[in-house]
Amino acid sequence: MRSEVQALPKIFLERLRKIIPSHKFDAVANTFSLMRPTTFRVNTLKASVEKVREKLRNEGFRLSEVSWYPEAFILQGKGLRELQETEVYKSGEIYVQGLSSMIPPLVLNPQPGEKILDLTAAPGSKTTQMVCLMKGQGRILANDNNKIRFYRLKANLELQGVNEMVEPTLRYGESLGRVYPTSFDRVLVDAPCSAEGRFSAKEPSSYAYWKLNKVHEMERKQRKLLLSGILALKPGGVLVYSTCTFAPEENEGVLNDALEKLGEQIELESISFSLPNLMNGLKTWEEKTFHPSVTRSLRILPNAQMDGFFVAKMRKR
Repeated sequence: MRSEVQALPKIFLERLRKIIPSHKFDAVANTFSLMRPTTFRVNTLKASVEKVREKLRNEGFRLSEVSWYPEAFILQGKGLRELQETEVYKSGEIYVQGLSSMIPPLVLNPQPGEKILDLTAAPGSKTTQMVCLMKGQGRILANDNNKIRFYRLKANLELQGVNEMVEPTLRYGESLGRVYPTSFDRVLVDAPCSAEGRFSAKEPSSYAYWKLNKVHEMERKQRKLLLSGILALKPGGVLVYSTCTFAPEENEGVLNDALEKLGEQIELESISFSLPNLMNGLKTWEEKTFHPSVTRSLRILPNAQMDGFFVAKMRKR
């Protein structure tokens, strides 16, 4: 493990060592010292992939394709600042988004004409991605409870040209299940979390807030959000739960809590997604044994291009 990584909280690294297989630990830990490239996806409602690629190449940008998502690209050589000066960025023809962040909407797989709930939507990256996946057909209720983030969400919806399809709301996500019971075909709960997957050893501000108390604070909030999302889901509907943290309390523990409370009302499903940096959910954590189906969830291990993430898919019976 590189020496600069040891600047991260000691307890965090000790916990991470218990989560990551020993033969992968050093490689995963070392990613906290890397500067990841800028990644983005094409807003296919405004422009084609070919047109955006051509425009950026004509301006001297080098792009690498993403094998599992044809609409996504990795920027080579230049950075975010240069990309923000381009017309394709200013006109909303692209959306800058982390690769890991693109996976939950792909797993949710919203279809044209469906009614979708994005329970914690700001700043709008996954909301606008889902509109593209739905080919601009259907309805999305995009909610957030933070006023500053809510207005950023509205601005991004306008720039991306999806206002007609998306209804932004400013509410506590924990209450939406009671406001809209059994109303949505699919629900995305991209929960606020302790953000361990985005730690950078070179940026102390990225982890300065971190304490175990923060993990447990987030866990309590996430449990309420997930239950709210399940209540809002139609019978037979699909819900995806995701975080950008490693903490099992915020991931497997939250899923296990929902399964204990709701029993056979919900079922965790396997996720068909193939990447070399995936591992299944944990069976146990600190003397707690989880429901066997929790292992169907996926932990996305960070690498040179991707942040750490966690994704689970469930169906309401």
